[in-house]
Amino acid sequence: MSGRPSQSSDMDQDEELTEAVCQESDLQDGQMMEVNVGHYSVLLARSEGRFSALGNQCTHYGAPLSKGVLSGNRIRCPWHGACFNVHTGDLEEYPGMDCLPCHKVKVENNKVYVSIKKKELQQNKRVKIMSCRVSGVIHTILLLGGGAASLACAETLRQENYGGRIVMVTRDDLLPYDKTRLSKVMNVQSDSILLRRMEFYHQYDIEVWLRKEALSLDTEKKTVTFDDGSAQNYDQLLISTGCRAKGLDCPGMDLKNVKMLETPEDARQIHAACVGCRIVIVGTSFVGMEVASYMIDKATSITVIGSSELPYQKTLGPEIGKITMMMLAEKKVMFYMNDMVVEVRGEEGKVKEVVLKSGNVIPADVLIVGIGVINNSEVLQGSRIAMDSKSSVIVDKYMQTNIPGVFCGGDLATFPMAMAKGQRVTIGHWQMAQAHGRIAALNMLNKETELNSVPFYWTVLLGKTIRYTGYGEGYTELVVKGNVEDLNFLAFYIKDNEVIAAASLNYDPAVSVIAERFVTGKVITKKEAQSDDLSWLKLS
Repeated sequence: MSGRPSQSSDMDQDEELTEAVCQESDLQDGQMMEVNVGHYSVLLARSEGRFSALGNQCTHYGAPLSKGVLSGNRIRCPWHGACFNVHTGDLEEYPGMDCLPCHKVKVENNKVYVSIKKKELQQNKRVKIMSCRVSGVIHTILLLGGGAASLACAETLRQENYGGRIVMVTRDDLLPYDKTRLSKVMNVQSDSILLRRMEFYHQYDIEVWLRKEALSLDTEKKTVTFDDGSAQNYDQLLISTGCRAKGLDCPGMDLKNVKMLETPEDARQIHAACVGCRIVIVGTSFVGMEVASYMIDKATSITVIGSSELPYQKTLGPEIGKITMMMLAEKKVMFYMNDMVVEVRGEEGKVKEVVLKSGNVIPADVLIVGIGVINNSEVLQGSRIAMDSKSSVIVDKYMQTNIPGVFCGGDLATFPMAMAKGQRVTIGHWQMAQAHGRIAALNMLNKETELNSVPFYWTVLLGKTIRYTGYGEGYTELVVKGNVEDLNFLAFYIKDNEVIAAASLNYDPAVSVIAERFVTGKVITKKEAQSDDLSWLKLS
């Protein structure tokens, strides 16, 4: 018997399932709702007089898009801010990477019908059409770094029909992966968090060189030299080498079981080392607090050391910092705030106790350090690329450095942010790194495009997600809706009588609505934030 599928099974796959899903009058312009075709959840939307039917699951983590925000021609996910074009299903804003499946819609006799091909019933995402390398094209784009910015750049280049050579180089031993997972699911298997599998890179002719570190860069000769002695010429270059964890500057840092979280292997080692042990975590920003949350039912004791009065003090502010500290304290996490580690003492080469500036001595089997980062900018030393005093690379609104044809993205870049009136900022967020990569790619291809993305990030503590959008640095006032103590709130960060950022817990899709306002440049006034009329927030 032949192993080939029969023609009839191919036809079955092309067969369509069609169902009437609602009356035409059930949906007004600018509205959307979830409908079902068979057992498949479909997002039905009406925009500019047209009906559209798309997959209802966000391609990032599967959030129901019907609970999100429809603004003009785009839908924004309620969980993490990914955006899709309502007519095409194409991805328009990260952190999602794939597009939504798009289905046929027709209106007959005042009824709306949706048709889905049977083969699409199990598919909740699709890869945007991409080109491959074209023989004879000798142009080379080199991507230094194997993170979110490099991958978004490579994919955008192929989506835009770039036919030259793409080479992505990383010192990691893994293909690009979802780093946001590391402090949330620490016993993670590397394979489960890869953003794309090797077949994908092969299919679209994207070369990936693993375990290879760039040592020097000559922008005049357009050459990068690597640690194995090899060199690679380029026509255009993206530098997105990111940053690494900063260590404590005190005696005892070389003891066994002093850990820093950078890779999936680090995460697995920390998980294994902490189970049934006494752990001390230094740092009360996102990584430190997420690790503390994750370890609650695994370690015998958890102590957190912070240099400020409250966690997240600079980013989310004291009100939210206080409640997150209380959430963890209720689970027996001990906090020593306004303090710092001055010595790590060991026994037989392994951590035994941690000495604080206050004089407190804390018994410890494992010490986890999450106190900030150092830029991986050593490769640029001696080059002509302009950097600031913190070794961040200075780029313009096109993500280009002072050297034509050389771009920078991700944690390493300091860039002018549109929503902050062009103020130069450095933002270590996953979604912003992806946006940087896309903008760099478009400008490499002379498709002049300015960076207009609005920061959107989230943190998870004890199964509860705090969402944040905007750029709140320098805020002078906080307006809170709901109740922080009840873990049900929306916080507006205000500067010069305008909302510049927002954070929420159990208040969806408010932060997505606010992100859309920021993107379109519509000011949210202090008066609007203070008002009891929250109808504009489209709260579910």
